[in-house]
Amino acid sequence: MWTIKQIFDGDYGCEELAPGESPKVTVTLTDGHGNERYESVADAWLVERQLDVGSVWKEKNMDYISRDKAFELLKKYNKDPFHIQHALTVEAVMKWYAKEQGYEEDAEYWGIVGLLHDIDFELYPDEHCLKAPELLREAGVGEDIIHAVCSHGYGITVGNGTTIDVEPFHEMEKILFAADELTGLIWSASIMRPSKSTKDMELKSLKKKYKSNGFAAGCSREVIARGAKQLGWELDELLSRTLQAMAATEDEINAQMEAESM
Repeated sequence: MWTIKQIFDGDYGCEELAPGESPKVTVTLTDGHGNERYESVADAWLVERQLDVGSVWKEKNMDYISRDKAFELLKKYNKDPFHIQHALTVEAVMKWYAKEQGYEEDAEYWGIVGLLHDIDFELYPDEHCLKAPELLREAGVGEDIIHAVCSHGYGITVGNGTTIDVEPFHEMEKILFAADELTGLIWSASIMRPSKSTKDMELKSLKKKYKSNGFAAGCSREVIARGAKQLGWELDELLSRTLQAMAATEDEINAQMEAESM
């Protein structure tokens, strides 16, 4: 749960405001876990909602997108069932992690970030994480979600030669960065099993696949390892917990994919 820690008045002069633009303030938010983030909003917007220092800041205060609308937005730009399944998988894993890490109230929000994280990949692979802000802003998605979506590409050079410089700050963003590639590796390992399932997969089996560079080569081990380091976790912890998350949510994801195919 985020609360308002500080409100900073930018002290804009009239000459600095565009015609019709309202004075804005910068709001510092804290989540009680040592994480902070910032939002820029119109001062009048805060007043209308009676928000002040100490007030609870719910994500729906911002330009919130519902889960159903987020899914429709995803499908507007993604038709390949593989990409849809990956999005649903990352959504489910992010919701699982939110609950495990003490952010249960924000689980849907974490899930929406996971659902939309690759929104631009199918149509604009060479502009991955670069085209996403445009697509999301057109749909009225808030800047907090846009930052989180783009941060999962931090340090990665995409097809057009640009290196993504949006850094993951919040624990949610760091988990997305760490788990995204890993879910692809786990899914690839699961379909090689007789059961075609993650439920009976053991950590030692996953580690064997992880160490085999020729297996699921598109799933960057460097990114996964960097993700674990950003979280301050041992690699085994990231592998084990993400495998657990996928096993716990596998039936839910399969049911959603079946519904989409009907």
